[in-house]
Amino acid sequence: MMNGKKTGGHLGMAVPLLFLLLILGALFPVGAVERLRVMALFPGKVMVDVDGRNRLLRVGTPSPEGVLLISATARGAEIEVDGQRRSYTLGSHVGGSFETPELQEVQIWRDARGAYHTRGSINGHSTDMLVDTGATSVAMSETEAKRLGIRYQEQGRPIGVNTASGFARAYSVVLDQVRVGEIELIRVEAVVIEGSAPQQVLLGMSFLKQVEMQNKGEMLLLRSKY
Repeated sequence: MMNGKKTGGHLGMAVPLLFLLLILGALFPVGAVERLRVMALFPGKVMVDVDGRNRLLRVGTPSPEGVLLISATARGAEIEVDGQRRSYTLGSHVGGSFETPELQEVQIWRDARGAYHTRGSINGHSTDMLVDTGATSVAMSETEAKRLGIRYQEQGRPIGVNTASGFARAYSVVLDQVRVGEIELIRVEAVVIEGSAPQQVLLGMSFLKQVEMQNKGEMLLLRSKY
């Protein structure tokens, strides 16, 4: 009788424990991450999509899926996924079962000054960009153009442009490729302005008019049209 009571007591405790484990397993799924995508980058933290769930990761604090942020800046992050550390940039993703959707999307988060900054590439070279709907085309300084390897003097057409500082001489060029996140456009019109301004590449309407834009307050959503 004593043994029977003890056995029944253990079983009574085991049943609630089993249900608790099942509930925890549903809330915090255990297993390999199938898809991880970087949505936004900040110093010391990063917004990611983990198997369809949005997570704001902070350095040293793992997500429920076990994704751990090692380090992060506005330009990139080092993230540990399933025991493997990799470097990520905005829009980059990893996952064996992940299939790239037909329509690409990029989320650009507004900074403390109300501007939308992002990291992209021009002709395969990485660069900082500022979304500027007031600029008729992608614009950059000749200093940045030289860094990006753009032969604007040889291949461009001399023009004049009006800037915040007044009239300036510039060159009209066509960029082979402009990429922001997973959105990539080819043959994009641009302007190279003599001097060192603007300090960042202005992502103007020659790029933006070819994508769909949705202003969602703190976040600007860009989506490819095709």
